[in-house]
Amino acid sequence: MNCHCGNKKVYQECCEIFHLNNGKTDTAEQLMRSRYSAFVLANGDYLMATHHKSTRPIKEKKAIVKWAKSVQWIRLEVLETTKGSENNTEGTVTFNAYFFENGKVDVIHEKSAFVKENEQWFYLGLSQ
Repeated sequence: MNCHCGNKKVYQECCEIFHLNNGKTDTAEQLMRSRYSAFVLANGDYLMATHHKSTRPIKEKKAIVKWAKSVQWIRLEVLETTKGSENNTEGTVTFNAYFFENGKVDVIHEKSAFVKENEQWFYLGLSQ
């Protein structure tokens, strides 16, 4: 079975590596994909660890995990990546995350901002 993030690798050779190494990805898109997989798995610790400290919603962790468990994740669609490579310190990833909730398919459409500090990418929040 392919990884939850949509890559053609199995989870153990894809996002699990980042889930086990505390989010040390090479690119912002890798981090975004691994965070999607963390939502699928309701891995709140990883979601908090990879969320930048300036915007990290620690008080909402339980609610985020509860919601992530309550929906059926369908797929991730990456639409655009701007910067976010190994040589950048910032980047954005625009994506659609499809899920099934309350009897219907819904989608999260987001342009996410990422920042690289001390050689590690972090999710900052919605891009302006």
